[in-house]
Amino acid sequence: MNRRATLLAAVCLSLGLAHGPAFAADPIRIGVAAAITGPGAESGKYLVQGAKLAAEEVNKAGGVLGRPLEFVVQDDQSTNPGAILAFSKLAADATLPAFIAPVRSTQVQAIAPDVAKTAKPAMIGGTDPQLTAAGNPWLFRFRPNDRYSARVIAEFGVKTLNRRRWALVHSSDTFGTSGMRNLAAALKEQGIEPVVVQAFPNNSQDFTAVALAVKQSGADVLGTYIPFETDQGIFARQLRQLGVAIDWVGSSTTSSATALKLAGAALDGAYAASDFHRDANPVAKAYAEKYEASYKTAPDFFSAWAYDAVTILSRAINQAGSTEPGKIRDALLATRGVQGAEGMYNFDQNGDGLHGYNVVRNERGAVTFIKRVEFEK
Repeated sequence: MNRRATLLAAVCLSLGLAHGPAFAADPIRIGVAAAITGPGAESGKYLVQGAKLAAEEVNKAGGVLGRPLEFVVQDDQSTNPGAILAFSKLAADATLPAFIAPVRSTQVQAIAPDVAKTAKPAMIGGTDPQLTAAGNPWLFRFRPNDRYSARVIAEFGVKTLNRRRWALVHSSDTFGTSGMRNLAAALKEQGIEPVVVQAFPNNSQDFTAVALAVKQSGADVLGTYIPFETDQGIFARQLRQLGVAIDWVGSSTTSSATALKLAGAALDGAYAASDFHRDANPVAKAYAEKYEASYKTAPDFFSAWAYDAVTILSRAINQAGSTEPGKIRDALLATRGVQGAEGMYNFDQNGDGLHGYNVVRNERGAVTFIKRVEFEK
């Protein structure tokens, strides 16, 4: 056995996967609700590609319970109604034991009641802390929640950048409003009240009023929670056009591949609390290399969380020895000390698997890693 095969066998063993693709049974199919159309379509492409890359690895290692893993994908259309419709179609298929849900918090919030009724595990990427604190036992988050990102943004901006006059800009949806509240609370712990707080609706085309408010506030640092890359790009360009050149520390979207492409030079020098960076850990680096080899582009968190979700879900099903939803749920909750591309997974009773963020910086379109910040649960 050569070195690569030996390494693959070791990884398979650690994940509870069989080694060797010998299938003699029907596939295990997992439902996926992703943005195939609409303003989030590029992020949906990343999500599906990350999930498929994980499935390829799982299947090469022997599959799930000796069966190949496949996906049933429904388009959430980048909207709440679209997410509800997509999930209802998936939930109607009684053969699906689990789901990969949308990445947007507002869409996860929209489908959460149906997830509870379906009573099957749903892997989520939305970072609003309340999603897993509302008593729904079927939601499992594969990104750290925004109580952690808010603390990272506040502490880095205040203690490292030495900035105290904060402007906060956020979307008015579940993600943005929750992020703003958590950031304001984290700043208050540092003895700081924001000089201005501005909200905007998703898919806005003109941010002039918001950008002017930031400029006129006298802020020396900007903290943002913006979920859609299109909004991130437009706001960044309009802000810079008005001559606002203050420090910027944003949520993960600030460093997403699509946002950087849309904003161009307008996001140069911006920092972000990002859940994924290729240099954060060895698994992240290996994943980035495999993703680039498969798709000829660099990955970001939109793909990384889905990759981890499929990998760890497959591990849980194998360890449960069953596709019965309750047994899968128990195996997911028991996941401890499993290193993924996004970080080290230790699930708590609420279904949160990760508890830290990376601080990164955009340097002329290249996202550089600064440090990893981990918190106690």
